[in-house]
Amino acid sequence: MKVVMIEYNAGNNHSVRLALQRLGVEPIISADPEVIKSADKVIFPGVGEASSAMQFIRANGVADLLPTLRQPTLGICLGLQLMCRNSEENNTNCLGIFEVAVKKFPPRDKVPHMGWNTLNQLRGELFRDVPESAYVYFVHSYYAELSEFSVAQTEYIFPFSAALQKDNFFSVQFHPEKSGAVGEQILRNFLRL
Repeated sequence: MKVVMIEYNAGNNHSVRLALQRLGVEPIISADPEVIKSADKVIFPGVGEASSAMQFIRANGVADLLPTLRQPTLGICLGLQLMCRNSEENNTNCLGIFEVAVKKFPPRDKVPHMGWNTLNQLRGELFRDVPESAYVYFVHSYYAELSEFSVAQTEYIFPFSAALQKDNFFSVQFHPEKSGAVGEQILRNFLRL
């Protein structure tokens, strides 16, 4: 199986790569649209800032390619946010795969949302054998609103999308690569799609 992780000059490529290696997969890290197109599975990992990440993937043609992919594609953290319509982070137009707005948490509680929190209202193949209220690890100051694409939610200040799905596109706001056995199960489920 050929798994390609998208390179975009930021991110948590190392920890996602290690998590995949523990599952017996050696991913390719690339920003080349032809390499990405040839993958069986694509992972868009994410740690960073929305506008600079979008600028990088626009410059190398990846932004045009991503919404056209037909293979299973997983966005992680910033990857989820960039797969949405737009982000309040530097007023950034994103990929529009999910017709969802990404907003900043209000400053009435501790931001960023950082640490372990539960997943609820789980739906779909990504969450096979993952129990309701399972704990996963979050680090983010922006969130995707709840929508028809929400396949898991979390509450921090208010409920928001912990995961989105549309056709072959999956995304999670949390970090499965840092979420122990639960995160490993979610990555295994993605690899089995």
